[in-house]
Amino acid sequence: MSMTAELRWALLILGLLGICALIIWELRRPRQARGAPERLSREPPAEAAARPARETFTLPEVRAREPLLREELPVVEVEEPATLPVLEPATEVEELAEAQIETPDAEPPPREAVTPEFEVAAPAPLSRETLPELPAAQPLVEWPADRERRILALRLVAPQPNRFAGRSLRQALAAEGFVLGKFAIFHKPDEAQRAVLSAASLNRPGTFDMDTMDSQHYGGLSLFAVLPGPKDPPQTFDELVFTARSLNERLHGVLQDEEGSPLTPARVALLREQLQAAW
Repeated sequence: MSMTAELRWALLILGLLGICALIIWELRRPRQARGAPERLSREPPAEAAARPARETFTLPEVRAREPLLREELPVVEVEEPATLPVLEPATEVEELAEAQIETPDAEPPPREAVTPEFEVAAPAPLSRETLPELPAAQPLVEWPADRERRILALRLVAPQPNRFAGRSLRQALAAEGFVLGKFAIFHKPDEAQRAVLSAASLNRPGTFDMDTMDSQHYGGLSLFAVLPGPKDPPQTFDELVFTARSLNERLHGVLQDEEGSPLTPARVALLREQLQAAW
């Protein structure tokens, strides 16, 4: 009986020792697993060391060129064709020639009797009243005094990072009826050659030089009208908005109000209401 109890105690002690050994082995196993990646990272394989590193490069920055405008087609001048002589009705010579063909036995008439006589009429002198009147070289700019005037202004800004080419800008302004005039800025006159709208450059000092304009680039235009002017304020505002949109269709820029906000239809309606309330 005593030997059986001793055997049980021996087996129980051996089982406890086995369990403790298993627990200690399981606790040491994560440390060995964590140490393995460090050794792998410190000692790269021979294949990775022998493989050459890939070269990296960056693509060059590409910017789109200025879009070609349909309005910039070359102007071809065609010379006027030479005027052709006006054919007169059949003369006596032709009638006699036809009669001679029909009756070959008839004797030809004497040369002196069939010689036609031509009369050249002298051109009538041009009267002074028939000549067309040329428009004035520069629009008439009549702005009221500073304390009496109010300015309606819009902006046409070039899309970033591009800028308006001077030649395209000049052609677009000319197509909308603007003429370079007083203060070295563009003006759009009415039928009486009075300036209704004006256009200045957003580049300081805001002026234009016709001799160097085609070779320069501009960040945008400031389109404005000075009230009171040749037309009623509502009519002037409508013409300002219409002209700004027409220029934007030619130049492909961004329309803004005077404060730099987008010129949306809602913003146009609000500006029109404010103008009607002020006048």
